[in-house]
Amino acid sequence: MKRGALYRVGSSDCLVPEARRTTNAWERLRGLLGRPALSTGQGLLIDPCPSVHTIGMRYPLDLAFLDLHWRVLRLVRQLPPLRFAACAHARATLELPPGALDAAGIAAGDVLEWRDA
Repeated sequence: MKRGALYRVGSSDCLVPEARRTTNAWERLRGLLGRPALSTGQGLLIDPCPSVHTIGMRYPLDLAFLDLHWRVLRLVRQLPPLRFAACAHARATLELPPGALDAAGIAAGDVLEWRDA
């Protein structure tokens, strides 16, 4: 996985300082399964990924579904284990710890930017 950070386009606002980005099909398939819960400031960007599930997970997630240009299309707060979420026009999904969307001020319409670590 690539390591980096996610920023709001056109600003110096670092929204996710410890982000990881999938680079192959195996990483996309596995996602966070079998991994410990994300901590504050951490996130996983899965691309391509228009839907996610929390089957087999023990913790909830905040989700941001992004389009081809990484514009936030839909937000899901605290998706509990054993659930499914999707967004029809999404290209990627950002998985975050619960409460991270509100803490970072991520809103629908925001455009995100990846910066390598």
